[in-house]
This record gives sequence, C-alpha cells and structure tokens, in this order.
Amino acid sequence: MKSYMRMSKLYAPTLKEDPAEAELASHKLLLRAGMIRKTAAGLYSYLPLAWRSLLKIETVIREEMEAIDAQEIQVPVIVPAELWQDSGRWNAYGPELLRLKDRHEREFVFGPTHEETFTDLIRHELRSYKQLPVTLYQIQDKFRDEMRPRFGLMRGREFIMKDAYSFDATVEGMQASYNAEKDAYARICERCGLRALPVVADSGQIGGDTSVEFMALAEAGEAELVWCDCGFAADVEAATVGIAIEEGPGTECEKIATPCEGSIASLAAFMGVSERACRKSFAIIAEDGTPVLCLLPGDHELNDVKAEHAFGHYDVMDEEQMAAYGLVKGYMGPIGADARVRVVADIALKDSKSWLIGANEEGYHIKGAQPGRDFEVVEWLDLASAKEGDACPKCGRALHSARGIEVSQVFQLGTKYSEAMGATFADENGVERPFQMGCYGIGVSRTLAAVVEQHHDEHGICWPVCVAPYEVEIVPLETADDLVWPAAEGIAKGLVDAGIEVVVDDRKERAGVKFADADLMGFPYQVVCGKRAVKNGNVEVKDRATGERVEVPIDEVVAYLSEKVVSQRL
Repeated sequence: MKSYMRMSKLYAPTLKEDPAEAELASHKLLLRAGMIRKTAAGLYSYLPLAWRSLLKIETVIREEMEAIDAQEIQVPVIVPAELWQDSGRWNAYGPELLRLKDRHEREFVFGPTHEETFTDLIRHELRSYKQLPVTLYQIQDKFRDEMRPRFGLMRGREFIMKDAYSFDATVEGMQASYNAEKDAYARICERCGLRALPVVADSGQIGGDTSVEFMALAEAGEAELVWCDCGFAADVEAATVGIAIEEGPGTECEKIATPCEGSIASLAAFMGVSERACRKSFAIIAEDGTPVLCLLPGDHELNDVKAEHAFGHYDVMDEEQMAAYGLVKGYMGPIGADARVRVVADIALKDSKSWLIGANEEGYHIKGAQPGRDFEVVEWLDLASAKEGDACPKCGRALHSARGIEVSQVFQLGTKYSEAMGATFADENGVERPFQMGCYGIGVSRTLAAVVEQHHDEHGICWPVCVAPYEVEIVPLETADDLVWPAAEGIAKGLVDAGIEVVVDDRKERAGVKFADADLMGFPYQVVCGKRAVKNGNVEVKDRATGERVEVPIDEVVAYLSEKVVSQRL
C-alpha cells in the first residue's frame, strides 16, 4: 500500500550555504538540497531525491524506446582490450579511456561508450538481412577519465548514460532508424521539461558522417551554438555558415607602418576599418609536421574541431617556431613567410580581392594584397567558427547565438565499426555485407542537472512535475495539535489515494525553516496548513515555479491538485 514520505524520515541532508567548489546553479542546488554528495573529483553519490528523479527520466527513456521497437539489454561495464583494438580506438581514443589489467595481466577498459561491445555481440548472432533492422540499448554507468572534472554532474568522470545502437542492411534503413531515434530524443527532452534544440554537431571520437546534438539552452552551458528562426541550429564547432566579407583598404599592394598595432582590434581602429576587413593569421604545426598558416576573416576565430579535421592533431607555433619560418607574432601574413609554410585560407575569403594582412615585420602590415597576384593560397577550407550575425545556411537570415548543455546526441556511423570488426550479414543475394549502424546516447545524470539549470530561482529548484522527486509537499505549521496535523494528514492520504506522490514536513521546526527547505528542494506544489486557514476550512496552495498562491477549501484540495499534477505529467 502506497503512503506518503515523512520529511523526518527522508535522507536529504540540506546545506545552508553554497559549497565552495560549486560553480553552476545545478551543482550548488543539488548539493544544498541534499540530493547528491561528492565522493571524489568527478564521482558523486545520488541520494534518495535525486535517485527518484533519475528513475523518472529513465522511465521516460524506456517508454520512448519501446515506442520505436528498441530493445533493452545490458552488456558488461568492463570491456576486453582486443575489442577496442579491433575497432582501432585503443590508441586513438586518448587518455580519457580508463585502461586496467586483471590478475592475469589481461588488458581491459572501463567502457566510456559501447560501440565495440554491441558490434561484437551482434556479429555472432545476426547473420541474415531477414533479421534486420535491430536496435538495442542499455542504461548503464560509464567512466571517462576527464582531466578536469567540474560542474558537478555536468562533467563528471562516472555518469549514467543511455546508449543505443541500430543495425540495418541498407543506408536507407540506417537513416530511418536514425530519424526514429532523433524524433524520440526530441520527445524525451520535452517530457523531461527541457527546452532543447537539435543542433548539427561534430561526431568527435565516436566517428561517422552525420551527427545531431540536443542542446538544453542555458547560460551556464559549455557548448556554444548558433540558431535561426527558420529552425536551423548548429554547434559552432560544426556549423558551416555564410560569412559576410568586407574588402580591405585599397587594391594596390603596399606595406604600411602600423606601430604598436599587434592585434586585429587595434589594427582595425588604426586603419579606420572594421575587424571584418582585416585578415587574421594563425600559425600551426600539422600532425604530419607541416608548418601551416591559416588565414581567416579578422572578426572570426580558428575552429579547433574543423582544424583537426583538416590538419590532424596540430600544435600552435611558439615564437621560436614562428621565427624559424619567417613569421612575426602580431604581424603574421603569407607574404615574406618561409617557402616551406603551407598557406591555407577560409573558404569565405575566396572571392576577396583586397587583403589587409601582416607583413612579417614588426610594426608593419600590408594593405591591398591579393591572392594569386601577391601570394598563393594552397587550399581554401572551412576553418572559421560560426558566430552571431553570420548568415544562416538555410535561409540566409542573421544567426542568433546561445549557450547550451549537450544532453544527448545521435550519430550515423555507417560501416565504421562493422567493417573494422568484421560484422557482416548475408544480403538477399547471399553476399556478405557490413551492417549500417547508428549510435544514440543520452546523458541521464547530465539531463538531471540540465533540468535544474533551466528550472531554478534564487531560492532553490523549481522541479517540473514530470521529473520531480515528489509532486506535492504538505507543510503543516503545527504537528502536535488536533486541528492542523489531522487536516494535513488527511490531505496527504487523499492525494496518495489519487496517485499523487507526497512528502509531508512533519519536523518540529520553525515555519521559516520549513518554507526555506520547501523552496530549496523545489517540489512543484506546496500545501501550507496554518491554524487560521484550517479553522476557516482552507489551506494555501503555492505553485513553486510561478510563486502563485491560492486558498483552496480543504475538501477540494485533492481534486484541485490532482487535476494540475496529472495534466503536467508528460
């Protein structure tokens, strides 16, 4: 038989002050409200209230996965090294991969993601196109050895993740599975109370050709994104946008003195032009050891992800290396650089005929320079990070910028893993072909933090009903009398009978303490039972999110709250 939770029994040790190490609102509030506790850097225990919310998020995920015929399984957390060696990621993944050995000196990894494990599982079982498509998923702890774990649940080392993998016979089938997962992810965000945008993203260490992230909009988000009213949205790391270019002053190549003008901002001010009319230079050493000079519009930055795609794992030149290649810090440009330097430029500059660039001489720049006439560009590439005001690639309107928290991501892997690991099936002609795969991940614990980032105020958390640990808190201002307490207990029992999740603050605390904790923990509705109101046959109901307070007759409060709560369970 269901009952209500008494606050005196609830394990939720609250804190009066913000913990010193906490920076984000979600980190502060989850700690202060007694929902999580830090065990070590990037490692957290989930206390009862947080765990109840996590289970609700998982329930939403399971319901949406079942709706698209994805099937839940569980694979080992620890994965044999040979599977990662088969896929080629053993050396490529980087130091975030936690490697370990057992007593027999056999090597394993603590799975940060499970493409290899799922591919190995099906390559021994799915043998014919008649068995396809299949989508399998799990909800499991993951571990990534982050160099700087921070922001609580946002960037931990151990975290809860839902990962799914689809296996199809054709590219068209893979795209259908991908679209089904992407649509399900949009519904999951909505049902968890998140305002999230699907944004074009880079596939990172997962690989594959197409990827979309779901970004929960929040000022505290680590990711930068651009978006348009037409529906386009992209992570700045992956966005290919239109960049309006302004020509530099003059069309004749001329060296000019620019004393103390070693930055784009100061150069633009000195010349009386916009930063966009200048050309910015970045000097790097590509993965193969080639010196590269990257030229960009002056008001844009070199995109690290795009640069890695173009040049591999590169290093920024130091001043000694610059000098060795004829480059002068603050005054770099393609004219006068060593012949060994490979000059590349952002594609947006291809039609520009007047460049304001560094002269590779302290205190001098060159105006009116023109590629093809005064210097050569070896290759035109997409190198710049997108920014607010750039043109939307879909409709041409100016883009907006925002920050977001990546809560989930979907990938089209194609045959990246199936080919590497020899996972094949027989098609209708009996020919062995590699599976077309998709990969789909949701940060379950990160979603919890993202909800708090979007739903809080200066007093505490404001849980949406759909993922709240409890839906209603009853706050009796007397707990040992024959008027207020019986009324509070009667309301609690009535709500429980109506299927509402209820916590009752039965502690012998001052009203101020109870109100402060109620706002901190943030249950969606508070029912305040005071002596005067109860005498008059009423209680006060507070909507935590809006702060609205209404007096409701005691004999109507169960029906009143039931209607509100049930309508908000997405």
